[in-house]
Amino acid sequence: MLAVIGGSGFYTFLGADVRTVNPDTPYGQPSAPITIGIIGQHEVAFLPRHGAHHEYSAHTVPYRANMWALRALGVRRVFAPCAVGSLNPELGPGIVVVPDQLVDRTTGRADTYFDSGGVHASFADPYCPTLRAAVTGLPDVVDGGTMVVIEGPRFSTRAESQWFASAGFSLVNMTGYPEAILARELELCYAAIALVTDVDAGVAIGDGVKAADVFAGFGENIELLKNLVRAAIDRVEAERTCEHCRHHAGVALPFELP
Repeated sequence: MLAVIGGSGFYTFLGADVRTVNPDTPYGQPSAPITIGIIGQHEVAFLPRHGAHHEYSAHTVPYRANMWALRALGVRRVFAPCAVGSLNPELGPGIVVVPDQLVDRTTGRADTYFDSGGVHASFADPYCPTLRAAVTGLPDVVDGGTMVVIEGPRFSTRAESQWFASAGFSLVNMTGYPEAILARELELCYAAIALVTDVDAGVAIGDGVKAADVFAGFGENIELLKNLVRAAIDRVEAERTCEHCRHHAGVALPFELP
């Protein structure tokens, strides 16, 4: 099964012919009930990351419950659309980027299932190459870039975004971590699909980023993004063949995966 985790403004995806499940997990309930339907040859589960009505800010999303619930339902591949700010003036609002690297600048988030057992996940390349290829093969998609993930809920200062840009990062976001590492620990294929909604404060001239502008930018491009995700799903093979995202530890896991 494939899954799509919708970001800010991306609260619905599948049509009317769906079933809804509300699983519990060892980490509590996920952000919202999960809907399951069919797109092409794939059964697809959809979960709005922030809740059905944006109840959760980026730093309060129940990431461990979300990823565990999807895995327990039979999901093995995940597309993760998200809103991002651009740190590169060439990447303006409305552009879709498929990042290939991630930098974690969050603090205090529960970011592992392995609190014992000496398990260390391989994370040098945080995104699934097979799922990335399904998206980057589509027209008008930018292939590659580093996404820095900040704690939120505040936006960056000008100095911070200038610092990130000077380090060579392309995008700034609040939700890409720990989602990506939790997917890796659960041996799920995972790829982020980043929609640029604004140019970050230290890159653009003006008053800086405002939440209303981010939501407006996402809303203007939401149908484009949904169509792109559907097209990417159609490009994914029926059977999972990727080995990059499996067997990340090289040691026995301290518990059996769901």
